[in-house]
Amino acid sequence: MRTEIVSIGTELLLGTITDTNASYLAQRLAGLGIDCYYISQVGDNMGRLREVLQRAWDRSDLTVTTGGLGPTVDDLTREAIAEVLGEQLTVNERLAEHVRGFFRRRGVDMPERNLKQAALIPSASAVDNPVGTAPGWWVSGPGSGGSSRVIISMPGVPFEMKRMWEQEIEPRLRLLSDTVIVSRTLKVLGMGESAVEQAVFDLMSGSNPTLAPYAKQDGVHLRLTAKAQDEDLAREKIAPLEAVVRERLGNAVYGADDDTPSGVALSLLHAKGLTLVILEVGQGALGSVSPHLSADSAVRATYTARDRDHAMEMLGSSDSELQSVAASAIARSGADMVLAVEAKTTPSAIGAVKAEASILVLSRDGMAFAEATRGQWTTVPAEVPRFVGLVALNQLRLALLAR
Repeated sequence: MRTEIVSIGTELLLGTITDTNASYLAQRLAGLGIDCYYISQVGDNMGRLREVLQRAWDRSDLTVTTGGLGPTVDDLTREAIAEVLGEQLTVNERLAEHVRGFFRRRGVDMPERNLKQAALIPSASAVDNPVGTAPGWWVSGPGSGGSSRVIISMPGVPFEMKRMWEQEIEPRLRLLSDTVIVSRTLKVLGMGESAVEQAVFDLMSGSNPTLAPYAKQDGVHLRLTAKAQDEDLAREKIAPLEAVVRERLGNAVYGADDDTPSGVALSLLHAKGLTLVILEVGQGALGSVSPHLSADSAVRATYTARDRDHAMEMLGSSDSELQSVAASAIARSGADMVLAVEAKTTPSAIGAVKAEASILVLSRDGMAFAEATRGQWTTVPAEVPRFVGLVALNQLRLALLAR
């Protein structure tokens, strides 16, 4: 079933609101095993809206629209669909009573313009909306070549749209689809997107399941997707592919689906019965790790210092080497290990900085869990703690795995 989503409203094109409806609907359609081929946005202009809907009617089996069902003159979805199908709008008295009742229950008079929300065309049936004034539309008819076409139109208000979709629309669509789509996401740190793709490139040509890499803020994501008659069968298709990917990438895969770098590191700390102290040194390191870890019971303390000298003074260290300062943090906190993060920045270009970081994971006996990691990045200042934090959390995870 070829499907597309059309989000309607000039405010979307102006950037004054974010189109969360489209991402929600795309995810829900995927869960039904329905392929979404196109997503578009169009303003409140009859000519352009009619053009977008005509194109959708010609090329897609199912078109899902949100927005443009209000009572004002710039709410044009009904009128545009009527023109595409060449049908006349007429007010449905049952729907009109629904709209009047909505206002009556609130003790206010209904403006006459709201009657347009009770209009239907012969090919449309109303979709209940008990939490708003605008009923949805389910439109059925023949497309080009006589093939069946469906347009589902819902309000743009997110809570109205979601209620209508989940309670009214999705149960009907389940009857039209005999498959489900299931995805699993593997998350990778320590390898760039191109390196990850190179490692699994030959696995990316399959059609069911499929494999695709994406660069995200918490590393590189590999999305494995399968289609089958039910969820269990789809997961059975994914499992062998996941096993091969994990074998190739090894410990670079830090988690899956909802896992986070901090959550994985904390789970390993608890599993091994270890406690941690955090040391952040330098402007680029402040807030890189502590906000993600410090609230957990496995973290004994967090020390922050503006520079190495400040850290020595605060922790009573007589040696300026990072390893010695980190050892002092262990001694003062009584933790089993320390995650020491040091980062400084220097101007690189207009609006950008060069960040240099050193990261060390050290045990109580002074033995490093892993060699100190050093990195350099050129980025905007606000991004430095995020970059440094990802590397530090990954270093902590790898050190714990090696213990």
